[in-house]
Amino acid sequence: MVILASGSPRRKELLTQAGINFEVFTSDADETPTKTVPSEIVMELSKRKGDDVYARLTELGRIDSSKENLIISADTLVFFKDERLGKPADKADAVRMLRELSGNVHDVITGVTLTYVNQGEKKQVCFFEKTEVSVYDLTDEEIDAYVATGEPMDKAGAYAIQGFFGKYIKGINGEYANVVGLPIARLYYEIKKLGCREALGRD
Repeated sequence: MVILASGSPRRKELLTQAGINFEVFTSDADETPTKTVPSEIVMELSKRKGDDVYARLTELGRIDSSKENLIISADTLVFFKDERLGKPADKADAVRMLRELSGNVHDVITGVTLTYVNQGEKKQVCFFEKTEVSVYDLTDEEIDAYVATGEPMDKAGAYAIQGFFGKYIKGINGEYANVVGLPIARLYYEIKKLGCREALGRD
C-alpha cells in the first residue's frame, strides 16, 4: 500500500507521471512550525503530516505490518530573503508577494517524509530539496492581470510555475518538479534506497 498524505492535484499528477500507484489519505496535522530555519520547517511539517496519517491509518486497522506500507508526506514553502511566503490572504497580498518576487531570485523548498513499514519494521526518512527560481521584471499591469486569473490564490508564493506564470520565469537552479510541489526525482531515488518494491512497481 502506497499512500500520498496530500490532496494536492499537482502532487497527485507528479506521482502518477512517475508510474507510482497510490491512494490519497490527507493529513489533518497542525501546520504551525516550531522551527525557524527554512529547510527544518518543511521537514518538520512533512514529518508531522506523515505521523498524523500513519496514526490514523493504524487506528483504522489499515496498516498491515507484514506487508509493504509507504506513506509519502510533503510540505512546500517559498522563501524570499528568509521571509516565508505562504498562500496569499487576498488579492492585495498576492500583489505584494509578486512585487517582491519580480526581478529577483527566491527559493522553493520542499520537505518530504517517507514512512515505510514492512515485515514488522518501521523506518522513516526525511529530506528536503531546494530550487532557486529567477523571475523576470514584472509590470504592475502584468501582476494585476495574473492575479485576476485567480491562479495565485491557493499557491505558496502566489504563483504556479506550471500555469500562466511560467512565461515570467527567467530560470531555475534545481529540480523543476520541486517547484510544482514534489521533488519527484529525489523522491524516486529515496524510495529505491528504501527498497519499497510496491512503489517501484515490482513484485
